[in-house]
Amino acid sequence: MTTPTRQPAVPTKQPAVPTTTPVRRAGRTLERQRGALVTLVRGRWLKTVPGRIRGWTALAVVTIAALALALMLGVQDARQGVQTIGHDAGPQVVATGNLYFALSDMDAQVADILLIGRDQTLGIGRTESMRRYEQARSDASRAAIQAAQLAGKDTDRKQTVQEVIDGLGQYQRLVGQALTLNDQSEHPVGEAPKSVVGTYQVASDLMKLELLPKAYNLTLDSGATVRQSYQEKRTSVLDGRYWVLAAGGGALLVLVVGQLAMTREFRRLLNPGLALATVGTIVLVSVGVGMLDSQAGHLLRAKRDGFDSVLTMSRARAISHSAFADESRFLLDPGRADTYEQNYLDKASTILFVEPPKGTPANLATYYKLAVKAATEYRPENRSAFLGLLGDEARQVRKGPESDALARALTAYATVLSNDQRMRALVASGDRRGAIDFRMGRGSSAIRDFDAYDAALRSLAATHSGAFDRAIRQADGGLSGWKVIPPVSAAVIAALVLVGVRPRLAEFGRI
Repeated sequence: MTTPTRQPAVPTKQPAVPTTTPVRRAGRTLERQRGALVTLVRGRWLKTVPGRIRGWTALAVVTIAALALALMLGVQDARQGVQTIGHDAGPQVVATGNLYFALSDMDAQVADILLIGRDQTLGIGRTESMRRYEQARSDASRAAIQAAQLAGKDTDRKQTVQEVIDGLGQYQRLVGQALTLNDQSEHPVGEAPKSVVGTYQVASDLMKLELLPKAYNLTLDSGATVRQSYQEKRTSVLDGRYWVLAAGGGALLVLVVGQLAMTREFRRLLNPGLALATVGTIVLVSVGVGMLDSQAGHLLRAKRDGFDSVLTMSRARAISHSAFADESRFLLDPGRADTYEQNYLDKASTILFVEPPKGTPANLATYYKLAVKAATEYRPENRSAFLGLLGDEARQVRKGPESDALARALTAYATVLSNDQRMRALVASGDRRGAIDFRMGRGSSAIRDFDAYDAALRSLAATHSGAFDRAIRQADGGLSGWKVIPPVSAAVIAALVLVGVRPRLAEFGRI
């Protein structure tokens, strides 16, 4: 009997397959990352086509971002320049230029009131003179406040403004005393008592020696600040064009070289995505450089044709009114007639200056002859016939409406000079009352002629003010949308690059 053989027991469960432990798995992952890093550092990835494509893509995106950054910085400089010239400091400087004019007009009205005495109908009349005095006082106070705002953190300029404000208060007190004494005396025309003249002399000296020079310096200093800011910003905008061209050229070089390389690698003549990215880059660079060039032109026109000329005309008006008031002071105070005559010559020469021939005395008689001749013979093509504020205007005015307005102003100025010459001739002949009637009488044209000259200056200033406003509007319009155009355009171009390389990477099974 055969003994049955025992079979081994069949296990109820299959033995577990050994698995990799988490520690070993993490080690392998770390090893792969280390290998990738070594490959990157050693540049081995550049030896593969996908690696080169990814490297080129990264470089293209970086250069496109650099282009966008250059454009954004150029736009920022242009925007700051337009803001300074057109909306902040520029208009404020023009406004503070009115401070000198308002102060001069105040003193002129007082001189006329004291000159006519009890005959209150001469000139423009006492009532109208007082109204203009109060208006000028209000304008001066408002301009002083604007000057204080413009001073900012400049302590020296703030101190000067404060000195003008304090001096203005002192001047008004002296004028009040002079007007009170004038009313009490009820003196005939041109015969103000010594107490009236003496009090006015103190007030006028304060205005002439303290307030007007400080107000004039405020305008000059503030204008210099604007000019410096303009120069810096316009230079930055012009330099920005070259930065945009350099960044755009770099981006285009990378795009073209990359496309040529892929053309050789994949035997495809055109990649639509990369072609569109290249065209988009060319358009962005062209439009960006054109915009910055236009902004530099707008800034130039706003300053040269607008700001500078408006400020020049403001100064010319203020000095002209002060010179016209010197005629009243000349008649009011015979004891200082020589001083006021010299003051008139100095101010008239500031407005329009002609160098006297060698050996010719530089006095009013010579000035009348030379200045009247230069003013009446002005032609736009002859820009260097005379100097002064009107000479500055003649050298930069454009032929057309601007030069026509300047010609009218010069003709009117020649008439004002002729009237001044006649008035002084009457005084020299001993007919002082006739001189007063000619200067202040309602039947005389002296005041009307000066008003016509002042109107011509205002018309010329309005022409430049219009040019200034147009340049600023064009600059603002040209900058519209340029906060978002560079980054959005760069993002679109970068997206086109990615769209262009994606199919090539997909051929290697890698995205």
